[in-house]
Amino acid sequence: MTAVTARIADGVAAIPAGDWDACAGADNPFLSHAFLSIVEQSGSASPRTGWQPIPIVIDGADGRPAAIAPAYAKSHSQGEYVFDHGWADAWERAGGRYYPKLQIAAPFTPVPGPRLLLRDPAMAAPLLAAIEAVTDQHGLSSAHATFIAPDQVPLFEAAGWLVRAGTQFHWHNDGYRSFDDFLAALASRKRKAIRKERAAAVEGLTIRHISGADITEADWDAFWVFYQDTGSRKWGKPYLTRAFFSLLGQQMADRVLLIMAERDGVPIAGALNLIGADTLYGRYWGCTEDVPFLHFELCYYQAIDAAIARGLVTVEAGAQGEHKLARGYAPVTTWSAHYIPDPNFRRAIADFLERERESVASDQDYLAELTPFKKAAT
Repeated sequence: MTAVTARIADGVAAIPAGDWDACAGADNPFLSHAFLSIVEQSGSASPRTGWQPIPIVIDGADGRPAAIAPAYAKSHSQGEYVFDHGWADAWERAGGRYYPKLQIAAPFTPVPGPRLLLRDPAMAAPLLAAIEAVTDQHGLSSAHATFIAPDQVPLFEAAGWLVRAGTQFHWHNDGYRSFDDFLAALASRKRKAIRKERAAAVEGLTIRHISGADITEADWDAFWVFYQDTGSRKWGKPYLTRAFFSLLGQQMADRVLLIMAERDGVPIAGALNLIGADTLYGRYWGCTEDVPFLHFELCYYQAIDAAIARGLVTVEAGAQGEHKLARGYAPVTTWSAHYIPDPNFRRAIADFLERERESVASDQDYLAELTPFKKAAT
């Protein structure tokens, strides 16, 4: 077998965009060179914030990257949306040192996608071996690949990583031609409730969808206020810097959809989405005025409108949120994988994950019964 050599690059920005995107593909905007380098260049993911970019690269015979892992050395567990704080506490109570750890992810982004970026599919196993070697050689407690695309989960399982299941709520476009077409698939009571919510949410407001060159710095200034408000209430400190949003507008505007609510020409709320090949990804929302149901309108219903208009298959509206069920979003399984070198710690985690998977599966069966769609007669 030919020996394979891996290297650690000095950040995403150090890798040519064409080489990175040849591995990442064009479907998922959060894995693009543009997005990940913006997160870096804006100071959002940096050693100072506890997200040190250390992409792991295997070069092909042509000298260009054949496989890349978007890797970060983490000094905490913030901004991941797959919660391992209990693992960290247990490991440190036992005398271990959980941080730093290795994270294979798109920072601050609970969006499923490939975590092994492969121009050459034969490099999957060598890349996983390289991730393990980096973990072992640098004395890291563990490596974690979060929000893995389902078709890559078997690659991690074959390498012996522990697999964890979670739940999100996604909307699926079943060939709908309009929002009313979607509503027709719902039970009458749910259909009426959504119409009532939408009417109440937009009363006295103007809703604007803004994308591409139409997005201005004034729009980003307004959205920054919304983002800070939500971030401060939920997380204590927002993850992204103001520079991130300007860079996003400069470099990825055609993949951005801002949905803004205005009262008398003044923005009072907004939702930020990124547009993928077949999916609309809802990411951030905020407001300066508390309007009943406006969160649902901007983040869920307007996203459905936009997806139908663009012929997109799915809306992914972020992490968690059982309240999405009543709005036509259904439970789906998300996946993460975990490399735990210490055998005793690995056994404890494996036992926990086995019990957790049973609970997740049971919860999803129950949640699926709560969707608002018409039920077949029995």
